[in-house]
Amino acid sequence: MENLKELVKTLSALYGASGDEDSIREEIIKRLPADVSYKTDNLGNLIVEKKGAKVPAKKLMAAAHMDEVGFIVTYIEEDGSLCFAPVGGILPSVVFGRQLVFKNGVFGAVAGKPLHLLKDEEESAQPKISELRIDIGAENKEEAEKLVSVGDCAYFSSEQLDFGDGFMAGKALDDRAGCAIMLTLLNSELPYDMTFVFTTQEEIGTRGATAAAFSVNPDIAIVFETTTACDINGVEGEQRVCALGEGPVISFMDRSTIYDRELYKLAFDTAKKIGVKCQTKSVVAGGNDSGAIHQAAGGVRTMAVSLPCRCLHSPSCVIKESDLEDTMKLARALMTKLGEVQ
Repeated sequence: MENLKELVKTLSALYGASGDEDSIREEIIKRLPADVSYKTDNLGNLIVEKKGAKVPAKKLMAAAHMDEVGFIVTYIEEDGSLCFAPVGGILPSVVFGRQLVFKNGVFGAVAGKPLHLLKDEEESAQPKISELRIDIGAENKEEAEKLVSVGDCAYFSSEQLDFGDGFMAGKALDDRAGCAIMLTLLNSELPYDMTFVFTTQEEIGTRGATAAAFSVNPDIAIVFETTTACDINGVEGEQRVCALGEGPVISFMDRSTIYDRELYKLAFDTAKKIGVKCQTKSVVAGGNDSGAIHQAAGGVRTMAVSLPCRCLHSPSCVIKESDLEDTMKLARALMTKLGEVQ
């Protein structure tokens, strides 16, 4: 299997919006080692069991979501242009004029009212996605219907790039980076038994995690994610949230979860012990699969370890390779520490 960085690139290049994750799951299954057992549940979650050297004090689960934000065709106009809706949270400002692609290879461009036709008040307002259309070059509705159908998903068409001092850019780094970390762990020796869940439909409300956590029924869970970094010029203090180059992000609270305090402290103590940078989110915002997992069954003690990521939910997500490496180091160390938690 390729190294972690290349694995992130490989997984991120695939297309898989919420409810359309089949190609991601198939690629992950190809890379699973022979010493695991796995199954796919009714929502498409991939649940993988891996034996470690010992049985942990408490049942352990790791999770990362396979889906990415994207778009779904809702209607085909008589002129062949496509009405669409976002799948997940996407700012309209990052959509206008973008190139999109369908899984069958059909390309489109997002079109809207041009600048020179906007009224004064419209120039300063974000376009509504309902006002935009996908142009696939069809002459009329009949021709468009031969290429795409209502319910088909479209994706940002963007190149995976290395740039600057160890930066990586591309679509779907949220959360193919987390999936790559879990795959790397699965292809190594583990100190304790663990269940790994590659979840579906996180971007539209953590639906896959809701089902998976109920069926796995763990005592302790660790979620591998990406989270918003606002470390750009003009943003100061706590509003920066977290920063690239400062290591993995450990959350104490977001809009869906108050994280286990002991596990929160354990992550920082472990990072210090192994000599990697570690930071926390300075704003209570966002959410992830933890919101569903920690409420499952009788309750699950949950922690989230995230990569800081600029331009989240866009065609040009940006992470730093050093953060990816440090998150991997911390993940390995926590596999031992979590197995010891009573």
